[in-house]
Parts: sequence; structure tokens; C-alpha cells
Amino acid sequence: MHKSIGLSLILSLTLFCHLIPPSKAKDGVVTMELWCVAKNNAEDAPLLTALNWACGPGGVDCRPIQQGGPCYDPADIQNTASYAFNDYFLKHGMTADSCSFDNTAALTSLNPSHDKCKLPSSLSASNASISSASTAIGNGMGRSEDLNGSNKISEHWIWPVLTSFLVIAYNTWAMG
Repeated sequence: MHKSIGLSLILSLTLFCHLIPPSKAKDGVVTMELWCVAKNNAEDAPLLTALNWACGPGGVDCRPIQQGGPCYDPADIQNTASYAFNDYFLKHGMTADSCSFDNTAALTSLNPSHDKCKLPSSLSASNASISSASTAIGNGMGRSEDLNGSNKISEHWIWPVLTSFLVIAYNTWAMG
């Protein structure tokens, strides 16, 4: 029975490893790509206020989200704000404070790029240190539960968990 439980645990861990986002290591520090995006539960008015600040006093280059730009989408304020928030985050230290925007933004390891709109990550930012504290795993800035694309996380974790459960149940039944 112990062998079947051990086999089940090994299978479960193997399946779980596919859930960990791609990471990179340099000088012993494991890092992951991060983007600063608009929260999917943020109201439009605060998003618009934060977007206007980012494109004005915040100093973000908002040409890509203006008409004719690759990220122009007047129907989707979350995507538009995500571009501006991410640009600000990358240019201002890649810290939790540079991705707040009055609590309308959060960090994610899910790439928010879409169509022709490609958002650079924390690892591709020019003049960024790959061992930056904001991108090091274990800094307490894990995934937020209310980000765009969070439903994709649930789609990916359910199958390994279900498969592991079925393997354990089968082994218990076979040994029983």
C-alpha cells in the first residue's frame, strides 16, 4: 500500500510541476516574468482616473493605446489601462508601489498581451535587474485572485488535481 501511495504522490507532483509558470534563474535568484495589469473587478471610473494620471503626470508613453496604435481598444478600458499601468511599472522600479494605481492594478505572471498588442514583462525591461526584489519568488507578491485571465488558472489546475485524485482512489480501491 505504501508503494501505491508513493507512486500516487510522485505522479501528483509531476503533474503539479506543469502548473508552475516559466521562471529564470540568475546568480542563484529564481525569477518569473511579471506584468502590472488592471484588476478585472476595478470600476471603469477609477480605472479611467488612473489611466489619465499614468498618461499625464505619470509620464507613460501612451501612443500605443491611442487611435492607430497597436494597443488601441476604446471598447476595453481594462486592456487599455493595463498597457499604461505596465509601462509605468517597468519604468518606475518594478515594485508593488509602482503597480497600485489606487488599488485598481495588480501584478500577474499571466501574459496580458493580445492580438498585436505586446506588453513587455519585468524580465524584458531595459535597465532592469533580473534579480530585482519585485520579481523574486517568495516576496509575498503572488498571483492575485481577481486578475484578467484568472479563469485560465482554474482551467489548468483542475485536470492534474482530478487525475491525481482518480489515481489515488484507484490505488486505494485496488489495495483494499
